[in-house]
Parts: sequence; structure tokens; C-alpha cells
Amino acid sequence: MRAYVLRRCLLAVLQCLVVLVAVFAVGTLLPGDTADVLRGELGTPEQVAALRDQLGLDEPAWTRFGQWLGHLLTGDLGNSLTTGLPVGDDIGRRAGVTVLLGVPALLLVTVLAPVVGTVSGLREASRVDRALNTAALVLHAVPEFVLGLLLVASVSLAAGLLPATAVGMDADALLAQPAVLVLPVIVLTSRHLCDLARQIRAGVAAERHGAVAEHLRLLGMRERTVVLRHVLPNALGPAAQQYARCVEGLLGGAVLVEAVFGFRGLGNGFVEAVQNRDAPQFQTYALLFAGTAVFVNLLGDLAAHRLAPRREVTA
Repeated sequence: MRAYVLRRCLLAVLQCLVVLVAVFAVGTLLPGDTADVLRGELGTPEQVAALRDQLGLDEPAWTRFGQWLGHLLTGDLGNSLTTGLPVGDDIGRRAGVTVLLGVPALLLVTVLAPVVGTVSGLREASRVDRALNTAALVLHAVPEFVLGLLLVASVSLAAGLLPATAVGMDADALLAQPAVLVLPVIVLTSRHLCDLARQIRAGVAAERHGAVAEHLRLLGMRERTVVLRHVLPNALGPAAQQYARCVEGLLGGAVLVEAVFGFRGLGNGFVEAVQNRDAPQFQTYALLFAGTAVFVNLLGDLAAHRLAPRREVTA
């Protein structure tokens, strides 16, 4: 276990280094820069060149990368090129909104997916199993932005049951009016709940009919004990990696969900930073998303290794 943890941590460090280079390279390859965006079509080439020199955008790429990396190592995320404000302050303001969306969605996935997957796996080929599988496939087939628009049109606009958007609302305003969170949380939850529940269902069904489970029954062990001591622990190992992908996917899904419902969270900030070609901002956002993905996948791999199927048979 120690050797595996060491290897996996070293791989995570290597992945982070690759992410640093990739994020900066993508930012460099994007057409245009902040000077073009700020001056717009009315700016003269001389004005654009002067602004580019003022912002340091005319320096070689490796020089800008070294400066950015040096600031990162000291905890300095830099200032936005469009507003002049610290990037860390902008992320701090927006993080609260994304947390209010992501945490309830993650809790729902954590609670509902094992229940749905276990019930479906233990009742394989039954009406309950077919109904749950059909619902999961339908929800998984609908893109998140389409589901969001359908919910807004039906629940908010047609029925008037819940607010449609959260335009102009910060984290404090959302806490004061939690009904605004219901529809986006449903959208964020749907796809990841389906993925994790189906993974758990497949694991439970396979372990329940496996040779080890059958041998335990022949030894006289009760079905409930077989399920609790063998089937569920061994089925949750592979699901741990899928759960890590769910956490990672919630950040990616936030980009679409925040756009549909008008939230000013991390996803919205990333989109605005790319549109403005604001390198310090979108590089920090991209690094935050990628770093989170590396970290949660590391935890998922360690958990899956710890919960790897155990083949010992005990009466």
C-alpha cells in the first residue's frame, strides 16, 4: 500500500507540472490578447501596441511563464489585466456561489447513488431494476444545458413554482433565497447520479452472483451478511474512482449550469476571463479546475486500491 501511495503521489505531482505547462500554452495559443479586447475595433495599432507593452504582453512566452510560475510558488495569483484587481479576490467572491451549487449536488449523489445502485443490483431484472435503469439512461442522454432549459421553461416560466435565474445574486443573497438553487442543483446532480448508480449497480450484481458469494451461502452465511460483508465492500471499490470523476464533473458542469441560470460562480468567471483574454485570470481558473481534478482522482485511486475486491473467504 505504501509503495502504491508513493507512486500515485509522484504521478500526481507530474500531472500538476504538465497541467502548469499546458494551461500556459493554451493561454498563449488563444487568438488575440487583453490589449485587443480592451481597445476593441476602434483602437489604433499604435494604441494596442502601447497597451500591450504596458501590460507586459510583448515579452517572450518563456519569460512570462517564468514570471507566472514564480508568482504561483509564492502564492501570488497576480492581478486581472482587465480590472486590475487581484485574481484571488475574484475567485474568493465567486467560489461561494459555486460551493452553494456543488455541495448540495455532491451530497445528493453521495446519498442517493449507493441506495439506487444497491437496490437495482440486488433486484436485477425486476421491474424496479428496469424502471431505475430506464430513468438513468433517459437522464444521462439529456445534455445538462438542455435539461436546465427544459426545467426553466416548465417549472419556472410555465408553472411559476421556482425562480428561473440568479442574475446579480451573490452567495449571501442565494442563502437568503435558497429556492433559486433547486433547479441548478437538480441539473448538476442528474448525470452524475446516473453514472455512479449504474456503476454501483453493475458491481453489486456481479459480486452477488460471484463464486465467493455463492461459497459463503453454502457455508451457511445469511444473505444479509453476505451482502453487507462481501457484496457491498467489493462493489464500492471501482465506484470510488467513478465518485472522484463525479466531483471533477461537478466543476465542469458548473460552467454550463451557471451560464443557463445566471450564476456568477467559478464557471462564469472562467468563461468571462477567456472572452477577455485575461491571461492571469483564465490561467488561474484553469489551474484550479485541473488541480482539483488531479487531487480528487488521486483520492479516488487510493480509495479504490484500499477497497479493492478481497477474495478471502471467511465463515
